[in-house]
Amino acid sequence: KTAFINFISDKEWKSIEPVSSWFGPSSFLMSSTSALFQLSMWIRHVHDYLTENLGIPVWGSYAIFGLATLFSGLILGLVSAAFGTDCAC
Repeated sequence: KTAFINFISDKEWKSIEPVSSWFGPSSFLMSSTSALFQLSMWIRHVHDYLTENLGIPVWGSYAIFGLATLFSGLILGLVSAAFGTDCAC
């Protein structure tokens, strides 16, 4: 506590370089990182719901997530092909 008070009263904070806007809390990079953490927590919640409330075995939950990943990749690929955003040059 004393070190923090001295840090403020002695104005040592002026010698510290500010965080660049790229790594600031409201930047696109940090917002994306936060969204990934929230997605991982949501996936964990769904996994717990499937295994604890519905009684699906753990391997069954993994299979459901695997199939969901495959189907979402298929849909994104079809949408990409439909809009002509193919990366093949």
